[in-house]
Amino acid sequence: MADKPATIGQSPAAPAPGARASAALQQVQSANAAGVTTTTGTIDRSNPFFLPLGTNLRTCESCHRLDQGLSITPEGVQALFAQTAGTDPLFRTNDGAVSPAAEISTLEQRRAAYKMLLERAVIRVGLPIPANAEFTLVAVDDPYHYASAAELSLFRRPLPSTNLAFLSARMWDGREADLAQQAADAVLGHAQGTTVDPQQIADIVTFEMGLYTAQTQDAVAGELVKHADGGPDQLSTTPFYLGINDVLGGDPQGHAFTPNVFTIYNAFAPPKKPKNGPNDQRQYAIYRGQQIFNTRPVTITGVAGLNDLLGQPSIAGTCTTCHDTPEVGNHSVPLAIDIGLSDAARRTPDQPLYTLEHRVTHQRIQTTDPGRALITGKWADINKFKGPILRGLAARPPYFHNGSAANLDEVVSFYNTRFGLGLSTQDHQDLVAFLQAL
Repeated sequence: MADKPATIGQSPAAPAPGARASAALQQVQSANAAGVTTTTGTIDRSNPFFLPLGTNLRTCESCHRLDQGLSITPEGVQALFAQTAGTDPLFRTNDGAVSPAAEISTLEQRRAAYKMLLERAVIRVGLPIPANAEFTLVAVDDPYHYASAAELSLFRRPLPSTNLAFLSARMWDGREADLAQQAADAVLGHAQGTTVDPQQIADIVTFEMGLYTAQTQDAVAGELVKHADGGPDQLSTTPFYLGINDVLGGDPQGHAFTPNVFTIYNAFAPPKKPKNGPNDQRQYAIYRGQQIFNTRPVTITGVAGLNDLLGQPSIAGTCTTCHDTPEVGNHSVPLAIDIGLSDAARRTPDQPLYTLEHRVTHQRIQTTDPGRALITGKWADINKFKGPILRGLAARPPYFHNGSAANLDEVVSFYNTRFGLGLSTQDHQDLVAFLQAL
């Protein structure tokens, strides 16, 4: 697939217009702390997505579970470890362990080896410093004694294999050209395959492109589909093309950017005579959170990939400045930015720390994950990552590329501190309620 504007339902890998009514669509519901998430799609378990295509018995579903928002969660990983004593195909040392050299002979060794997978539901991605990079690796502090310039250990969350028709970039660092290449690389890498069958890859992409996931029930507000426009069915009809509502002015249809990215919970706006039941109050909270997300002023400073790109040290924006895809919340064009998640100051003892030095200026940066820079080799791309699709968030904690936020409460706290939002306790709770309802 090429990176070109496409409307949902018209991509070569997606169902043709009008086909959804006759397709054998199914719904898979899964409970989470905030309510119920639902995935719709043609769930055919003979699809290669569900089959072991490599040598280590893994399938795509190993890291993209239907009951975990098409990603994996620590709770799910821990349950699987307990059921199988850490021998399920998910637990493989090539990328599931803290190091490919980790010992796994005993239960306790496996528990230590898969510590990051168990606690953060992160997979180890091994990438080298590019040969033509503008920087070198001058120091490594790896608690697992493996990482080097030949292969940095980067612990990242598996992105969800759903709502993919809205993607503007693939993988946290944007390294995959298209979904077919991503699937092929997963077979050869994560599944340790030796060959790739093009038809199987095409079938995987077709299956993934037909999946839509969103929250359908809130534990307090109740139905998010009958009373508002939540849920995957409504999402599947949402128009999209690359650059839609682009804050940088790149909308190919010439439409001006609007910060009112989310409208799905307009129906929860308080009436003139509001009721006082908990169901109503929660609905109002979700609506208020939506309005905060759309309209609360945010002074954006120090964000590499945005402030420097525009030549503006301070940008007056909102949450939707970066989360601009209507009703979805990722960026509608490839835009890797640095909001400080890999900074040395945020490093925890379970993460490696890398010291990078510019080849010419000898400036140094310490980071837990250089991000896009390991693909481009550019100094300016250090610590840059794409923003993920926000629908179905409640099903797939923890959050951020490294799983550093255990829940959405911590996500909101990070942004409140990072950008000085000045959220009141009520604002904070409303914003969390909205994100949980996506």
